[in-house]
Amino acid sequence: MEEKSFLDRMLGHLRGTCKYYTGYPKDLGPSRVIHFTSEREFVQLLHQGYPVVVAFTIRGNYTKHLDRVLEEAAAEFYPHVKVLRVECPKYPGFCITRQRKEYPFIEIFHSPEQAANQGRVADPNITKYSVKVLPFNYDQSAYGFREFFKRHGIRSSPDPK
Repeated sequence: MEEKSFLDRMLGHLRGTCKYYTGYPKDLGPSRVIHFTSEREFVQLLHQGYPVVVAFTIRGNYTKHLDRVLEEAAAEFYPHVKVLRVECPKYPGFCITRQRKEYPFIEIFHSPEQAANQGRVADPNITKYSVKVLPFNYDQSAYGFREFFKRHGIRSSPDPK
């Protein structure tokens, strides 16, 4: 068997170590993106205590790119950050409450806490919570999410021991 040339070895090494930068297909494993099905499930997800990245989308060419970005981010930050995708044509009520007209957009929900003022509640078994919501306006990539989490002090990885 003939020996590979220096150039072939160098390119092989470069492809093996720089997959992220060259756009080489990544093996992300099973999908970690959660698809929105109901507000009740969303509230249960918030009660787990992890930050939730919510992508409000409609079908289109840009959404295909965003889906790949969400898959990559979900795989990178699992299990410390949950990624949820909402198809707004299927669930218009949930999307309309965000009061945004341009799609797709991303918001980060984090730090759920029991509301100090419960106000008037029809059912005493219902507890109101307040959640911090931040609009995501950084680069739509795993790197952009990482920088956003650092900037806003959101824990996206395990605590160093």
